[in-house]
Amino acid sequence: MSALAAAPPQKMNPLLAAYLRNLVAHPLRTKAITTSVLQFLQEVLASHLAHVPARRVPKDAPLYAHALARARVDAKAVKMAIYGALVSAPLSHVLVGAVQRVFAGRAGPAAKLAQILASLFVVAPAQITAYLACMAVINGAKSVNDVVRTVKGGFLRVLRVTIMTQPVVIVFAQRFLAPELWVPFFNLVQFAVGTYTNIKLKKLRSQSEEKAKKEKDTKPE
Repeated sequence: MSALAAAPPQKMNPLLAAYLRNLVAHPLRTKAITTSVLQFLQEVLASHLAHVPARRVPKDAPLYAHALARARVDAKAVKMAIYGALVSAPLSHVLVGAVQRVFAGRAGPAAKLAQILASLFVVAPAQITAYLACMAVINGAKSVNDVVRTVKGGFLRVLRVTIMTQPVVIVFAQRFLAPELWVPFFNLVQFAVGTYTNIKLKKLRSQSEEKAKKEKDTKPE
């Protein structure tokens, strides 16, 4: 039985306890909703922190359209929420669940090391491939070749960052957190790292667009 099936401790924040109960009773649904919301917030928050200009809407557009534009809520944020619910959460649920079942009841140093290696070289590559492929589609890839180029171009870079950060996160969870708290902890870490990465990408994209615009403006006719 998965470690998440354990009942949450009695002395705990009521909201966290309720979340953990739902995680036990409806694991996939709870993870899908959580990941969807976090992906949506990550995209919106990154747009604000990267100072992405609000999209322009007609002056006679409805009030809610102006409010959504000012809040940086756009089609990409909605697509990220859909990706979180329909791709990221189910894939993570299946892969991480399989790893947990394999190592259930095994708490020795060798088992902990093997769990980290399985996460890095089995779970992470599948998650990274799915993420990059979906990001290519969301960002406007027009063909399978465009998706493949995006995956090939970003896979090693993302995997390298994962190898540098994920073992620290897993070891911290193994040493200091009860197993039932791992899912919310990993969600928060992924949210923080994903938001930071998204901010950097948006700033780089903005700088690239500004540079291209300046070169176009200064290019002699």
